Amino acid sequence: ICDPLHYIARMSRKHCAGLITAAFTVGFVEPFGIVALISKLSYCASHLINHFFCDITPLLKLSCSSTFSVELFIYIVGTLLTFNSFLLTLISYIFIISAILKIQSSEGRQKAFSTCASHLACVITLYGTVICLYMRPTTSYSLKRDKYFSLLYIALGPVLGGNCKAEVITYIKATLEFRNL
Repeated sequence: ICDPLHYIARMSRKHCAGLITAAFTVGFVEPFGIVALISKLSYCASHLINHFFCDITPLLKLSCSSTFSVELFIYIVGTLLTFNSFLLTLISYIFIISAILKIQSSEGRQKAFSTCASHLACVITLYGTVICLYMRPTTSYSLKRDKYFSLLYIALGPVLGGNCKAEVITYIKATLEFRNL
């Protein structure tokens, strides 16, 4: 909050590189397990997916073989990745909110909260839709409801994320203009 975009100044380059490497490695390796398990399923029904994109749950609904191993894998990986990410984000926001509450002026607190609001809305939308879409049994799957959740995830996330990006771009431009003075 106090020094946005100053990660390099706050952490060593080695620490930043480690975090980036870990994020990219998990993001690249994690899908291989689910792809391997889904590719072993047999599909005897229609091969037409009534969805906005080729998502996991509609694929499982089309399968005529047992999807237990895929569902178990989704729950295990989802619990590990989603819960840990959510916990880390929640802890970060606890520190951010406690720092904001220590700001003396109400104008400063309001400005800090408004800076965080679009990111917080984006985070809530992301975790809410991920949990509603993937962290439940396929027996409770509803094509219509899940299409709406997917639309929320696809459309609203980037819109809210765009607000965050706009704030970052404004900050960068102001910093560059300040340095050019």
